[in-house]
Amino acid sequence: MEEDSGLEPRRGEHEHFPVDSGASAMADGSPPSGSSPMEDEDHEEGVPLHDDEDRDEAIMDLNLEEGEPEEEEEEGADDAVHVFSGHHESVYAVAASGQSMGLVATGGGDDSAFLWRIGQVEEEPIQLKGHTDSVASLAFSNDGALLATGGLDGLVFVWDANTGEEKHKLEGPGDAIEWVSWHPRGHVVLAGSEDFTTWMWNADTGANMQVLAGHNGAVTCGQFTPDGKSIVTGSADGSLRVWSPKSGKCVAAFQGHPFHEEGLTSLHVSADSAIAITGSTDKTARLVHLQNGKVLGTLEGHGNSVETVGLCPGLPLAATGSLDGKLMVWDLQSLAVRIVGEHGDGVVRLIWHPSAPLIYTASLDRAIRVWDARRGNCERKFEGHKDNILDMAITADGSFILSGSDDGTARVFGL
Repeated sequence: MEEDSGLEPRRGEHEHFPVDSGASAMADGSPPSGSSPMEDEDHEEGVPLHDDEDRDEAIMDLNLEEGEPEEEEEEGADDAVHVFSGHHESVYAVAASGQSMGLVATGGGDDSAFLWRIGQVEEEPIQLKGHTDSVASLAFSNDGALLATGGLDGLVFVWDANTGEEKHKLEGPGDAIEWVSWHPRGHVVLAGSEDFTTWMWNADTGANMQVLAGHNGAVTCGQFTPDGKSIVTGSADGSLRVWSPKSGKCVAAFQGHPFHEEGLTSLHVSADSAIAITGSTDKTARLVHLQNGKVLGTLEGHGNSVETVGLCPGLPLAATGSLDGKLMVWDLQSLAVRIVGEHGDGVVRLIWHPSAPLIYTASLDRAIRVWDARRGNCERKFEGHKDNILDMAITADGSFILSGSDDGTARVFGL
């Protein structure tokens, strides 16, 4: 996080910001107006304009430059159908509402989150203020009514997802928030912290319900099981723990051989709440049975940290993405690799399609890809970001991909 700009955000303040003319991506790939200078490293420094004549001449020069085909070719392809440039720093986290059509949220290194709608350039985005450090995680409640944001300031805020009104400021963790997640049916929110703990709050009242303590490292990943009966957390200490939400007690733990040798980066629980897959900096993924406490298998083959994992909802397949630039799809019965998808840089996020054998990947090579999990073909590739992609989400209707990047923008790609 860079030094504070000197602007002190007021607690719970939210503002409406007009969408500038660059909110929609240009068909010819030219960047949106208001984009950060980091989007184009060759961008020349501006010269102060002292009178109307100078200003008019500069505008004419810009118009001439925009008409030169050489400049358009240098910009490269931009497949985005909507570009959001409201942030002033990296966009670390993105989320799409599962209920409200086109409603999305973004969080960034400028200590702010935004609520906005895809394609609605006439509708002003809502800036959510209150955090005093980067907003690195956010999530909509499953009914779409609330948005939770987690910051490196150790705070979690709950907002009305429709109006942007602050509902609660949740305090307690003593260090940065690593992730936030919701109960599959109720207004109960979880947050994992670098202070080795996981916190659970009633998002309607703001009351703390549990503090889950037992890890000996940052709690880097976690979620409720889909049935809502358990909480699963992974830590930099190399362990996976299963907790009772009612008692706050750890009911199962996986640590040491034959589990991971290094810290966990990611996890995903199967739809039946029985199996979990975990990724680790030890370059492997593990499959565990949450109910009987057994390690079911090790998925080995990556050459660097496994940053993202996922279980296919309809087939006995698992997927792993690594900083080695590879997507690997595994047969869960044989634990053998079925396909390998190559990227130009590390894979930081993957999402399975809810009903088709397709996988979406986001990479540090600035591109998003769609893969056929059976044949291994890259079906589509989306480009437009000028720097590393850090997060990705899919809208509930499957129409759009939302991505956040170090270039300070969030981009929307049509499927």
